[in-house]
Amino acid sequence: MIIKAQVLDQITVEYLSFDAIGNNMIYLDNAATTPVLPEVSQAMLNTLNTTFGNPSSIHNYGRSAGKVIRDSRKTIAAVLDIPARNIIFTSGGSEANNQALVGYALANRDKGNHIVVTAIEHHAVLHTVQYLQDRHGFDITLVKPNPDGSYTADLITNALRDDTIMVSTMYANNETGQILPIAEIAKCLKTHQTVYHVDAVQVMGKLPIHPITLGIDFLSASAHKFHGPKGVGFLYHGDLKFDTLIHGGEQENGRRAGTESIHNIVGMATALEISAQHLDTNYDKVSALKTQLLSELDGLDYYVNAFGETMPHVLNLGFPGFNQDLLLMKLDLQGIAISTGSACTAGVIEPSHVLEAVYGKTSAKLKESVRVSLSDLTTSEDISEFVRILKSILAQK
Repeated sequence: MIIKAQVLDQITVEYLSFDAIGNNMIYLDNAATTPVLPEVSQAMLNTLNTTFGNPSSIHNYGRSAGKVIRDSRKTIAAVLDIPARNIIFTSGGSEANNQALVGYALANRDKGNHIVVTAIEHHAVLHTVQYLQDRHGFDITLVKPNPDGSYTADLITNALRDDTIMVSTMYANNETGQILPIAEIAKCLKTHQTVYHVDAVQVMGKLPIHPITLGIDFLSASAHKFHGPKGVGFLYHGDLKFDTLIHGGEQENGRRAGTESIHNIVGMATALEISAQHLDTNYDKVSALKTQLLSELDGLDYYVNAFGETMPHVLNLGFPGFNQDLLLMKLDLQGIAISTGSACTAGVIEPSHVLEAVYGKTSAKLKESVRVSLSDLTTSEDISEFVRILKSILAQK
C-alpha cells in the first residue's frame, strides 16, 4: 500500500508502508528511538491494569499510585546515585532541557544574562536558547568545535564571562556519537558562578552516569532512548533556584504540575534498571557490532565522520558522490532503517548542523553522510545483511 509520495532532489520516491514491506525490516536507527523491551511493556501493562488511582488523591487508590511513583523515582535515583527528591519526571528529553534552561535562566537573571552552549547541541537545546535570546534578551554564545571537530574543556572556559550563568553541553552527540569531556568541563566550571546542564539523552542506559560525582547541576534523559516508552523522561537537578514551566498543581514536589503518567514512569524505571544491570555486557556487544560493521565495509569508498572519542552506538558514514536521501530511501525500500541525522527534524530536508559546524556550509559531506545507530538488540546478522544490501545499492551508482 502506497501511503505518500515526496520529491527529493527532483527524484520522486514512493514510500511503502511497513505492512507492505513485511516484518523483516532491519532496524539501525536506535539513536532516534529504541524498541521497548518485553519486560518493560509488561510492567507498564501491569501498572495500567492494577494502578489507576490519581497519585495526588489521599485515599487508598491514590496512596497506592503514589507509592508506585516513589518506588520508580528511587529506582532511577539508585542507578544515578542521587537523592530521589532531585528528580523531576517530564514528558521527555526536550521538556527536561527546556525546564533546565528556561527555568534556571529566568530565575537567576540577577546573576547574569549570558549562556554558553556548543554548536552541535540537539535542537531541543539550540531552539530553547534561541527563544531565551529572542524573547527574553539573553546573550547566547555558540561554541564551535576545533578544526578537527573535537571539543576540549578550554573551548568552553574560554567562552565564559563574569555574567555567564549557565553552560549546556550534550554528553554525546546524537548524529556522530562524539563524547564530550564532561568531567573536565565540570571541573573547570567549579570556580565560576555558572551552573552546568548536560543533555544525556544519547548516553543514558549506555554509559555509567553519576551526576554528583561528575559535577553536573542539571541532567536530562528520555526513556525511549534506552528501551523504554516514548513520552516520558526526567530531569536531575541540584538544590538550585529555578522556575517551574508547567503550573496548576503541586506534583513533582511542586516543580511540575499535572497528574503523572504512572505506567510510563514505571516503564522508564524498569528500562533503566535493566540497562544498568547489563551495562558492561551491552556496551561490549555494541562495540563488537561496530567493529564488525567497519570490517565488512572494507573495500567500499566511504569515510567515517568521527571527531575524537565516540560511543560505539552511533556511526556517521559518508559515501562520496551518493546523495544521502536517495541512499536512505533505497535502503528503506529494501527493509533497512537508518537515518540522515536527528529524528527530530523528520520531514525537513536540511543539512546537518552538526557536520556543518565542522566542515562548513558548502562541504559535500553534508549531503552524502548517513547515521547508522546500533543497540544491544542489534544482531550480527543484521549487520551483515545491511552491508550486503548497501553494497548492492552503491554498485548501481
